[in-house]
Amino acid sequence: MAENFDSAMATRADNSCLICVDAGTTNTRVWLMRDDRIIARAAAMTGVRDTARDGSNERLRATLRELIAEVRQRGAEAAPDAVPSCVVAAGMITSPLGLAEVAHVEVPAGAGELAAGVRRFHFPGITDLPVLLVPGVRSGAPQSTVEAIGQSDVMRGEETLCAGLMASGRVQPPVTVLNSGSHWKAIYLDAEGRIAASITTLSGEMIHAVQTTTILASAVPQMRPAIIDPVWCEAGRREQRRSGLSRALFCVRLLQLQGHGTPEERFAFLAGAFIAADLDALRRQNALQAERRVFITGGGALAQAWGDALAEVSIPASVLTVDEVEAAFLGGLRQIVRRLS
Repeated sequence: MAENFDSAMATRADNSCLICVDAGTTNTRVWLMRDDRIIARAAAMTGVRDTARDGSNERLRATLRELIAEVRQRGAEAAPDAVPSCVVAAGMITSPLGLAEVAHVEVPAGAGELAAGVRRFHFPGITDLPVLLVPGVRSGAPQSTVEAIGQSDVMRGEETLCAGLMASGRVQPPVTVLNSGSHWKAIYLDAEGRIAASITTLSGEMIHAVQTTTILASAVPQMRPAIIDPVWCEAGRREQRRSGLSRALFCVRLLQLQGHGTPEERFAFLAGAFIAADLDALRRQNALQAERRVFITGGGALAQAWGDALAEVSIPASVLTVDEVEAAFLGGLRQIVRRLS
């Protein structure tokens, strides 16, 4: 059962250690924090995609129970005085596929609006600590027509990252934050640093599906390569623009049959096709503009591949490191907790 966040709880949470949680589509990460110091961390490849497959969130609940217990145990060994007062979580954990649904807040949304939407829960089967769930953000009408559905969008998790980036001073608005994780998402932060709009695609999940469950599974590596060859990636972008996404993907099969490229190079071609499809669509919708710097998150080779593609069309971009993204997400959670009242 959800509860409104009371001021006494806010005071305790603001002046004590926190357990922070990022539970997304494909993985869950947990940290024990004291101020801005990470005392312990743990992670598992479990997310709400498992809930969708299983028809139950029991796997997610079990994972959270284990990870929270793990960081508390490791924290007790490393810093016995670091006793957490609550768990604060963001991401798909607040969706219907997560632990409990928390309503999105509407744009424009910054840390203050997010704090106002936080809800407190008790999950005794997971932890004895109160659990604070941070809402996601919605843009567009709550009920759209079929013709206008493309003007709507939602996010869960990226709003916390954006709040942390703004609090850190790492970005100067207005900017676009481009996430290249499971879902690719372009987020516009207005001059006040608030989320003003976003556009999401399924490209991250589609790459995984194509990579593992289609005829291309034998043509590319089963895991994401650590490096994406820029020449092959550019070739994939060109082919997509010439013949469309589906045909460009089949060209990966043709490359394999004709003995062209390594599996890693063919993956770069495949990634380039997806990047070109999204990049061109986002430019048509003015979500990516040469006048507005882009900060790319998501980590790994795909983020750098996006940076190369943006440079090709003269859009200034910076790729944030995995450590910078982690620090921003955790900073966002702390910033939201500090604003609770």
